[in-house]
Amino acid sequence: MPDRTHRDFLAIPDFSAAELEALFLLAERMRRGEYTRKPLEGKTLAMIFMKASTRTRVSFEVGTFQLGGHALFLSPRDVQLGRGEPIADTARVLSRYVDGIMIRTFAHQDVEELAKFSSVPVINGPTDLLHPCQILADILTIRQHLGTVEGKKVAWIGDGNNMANSWINAAYRLGFELTLACPEGYEPADHLLARAREHTKVTITRDPREAIAGAHVVNTDVWASMGQEDEQKKRERDFAGYTVNAAMMERAAADAIFLHCLPAHRGEEVTAGVIDGPQSRVWDEAENRLHIQKAIMAVLMGGETLA
Repeated sequence: MPDRTHRDFLAIPDFSAAELEALFLLAERMRRGEYTRKPLEGKTLAMIFMKASTRTRVSFEVGTFQLGGHALFLSPRDVQLGRGEPIADTARVLSRYVDGIMIRTFAHQDVEELAKFSSVPVINGPTDLLHPCQILADILTIRQHLGTVEGKKVAWIGDGNNMANSWINAAYRLGFELTLACPEGYEPADHLLARAREHTKVTITRDPREAIAGAHVVNTDVWASMGQEDEQKKRERDFAGYTVNAAMMERAAADAIFLHCLPAHRGEEVTAGVIDGPQSRVWDEAENRLHIQKAIMAVLMGGETLA
């Protein structure tokens, strides 16, 4: 087995609440241009993409460069995983070449397997179960505009997907109130929900209006994610009434902000008036992927501490 002196980032609870606070402060310094170190100088990040992405690829590649390092883009055509090589073998080989691995793939167990056999840090970016980097970027955005997530109510509207699951993990670790409105049959992962409820208030409802009432943060995602395109018509029927529109936003807190991880389908999960309106913070949210991931890489690969 590989040396386990390094740390991975596969899920938000991999960091303690105190470590997450330090990570947000580091990311904020980076966002403000106050961080000038190059902790990844001479280091390389392997980026494995088993499914395509705009924000994940660009933010990790640019972030690695800004920290002084080099990023390698590896599609299924570029790695033998696409031809059936065991994940453990890929982990062992890449660990001899690079200083960190980021993977965007489908099955969460594949990321866990990669991390198990890797001797360099592995970052989940994301899987079908979890999208931890995105949610940390979302919380950085909340801190940027609302000051803190502490004492705030977050509403999730839509599919109980990897975003919903990671919001649950964030609530578990940071203790804010979370309400998720999901249609029947589209609930988030039971085991994550049960764990979070031992530490904070997490509610599941079928009524988006109920979820949004008094919320400081309103968040949604596409109804059919990558790989679910054949379910589009069924999901449109099942998610009827779940479109975040101006009337719904009026039920939120007066200073509420709207978030969306993108890409967005205007007229489906959100109206153009909301995502392009004055309460939307989606462009800051997208930018914050860069800053939070730079902070993660600086810690895992570059020797920065979270003391």
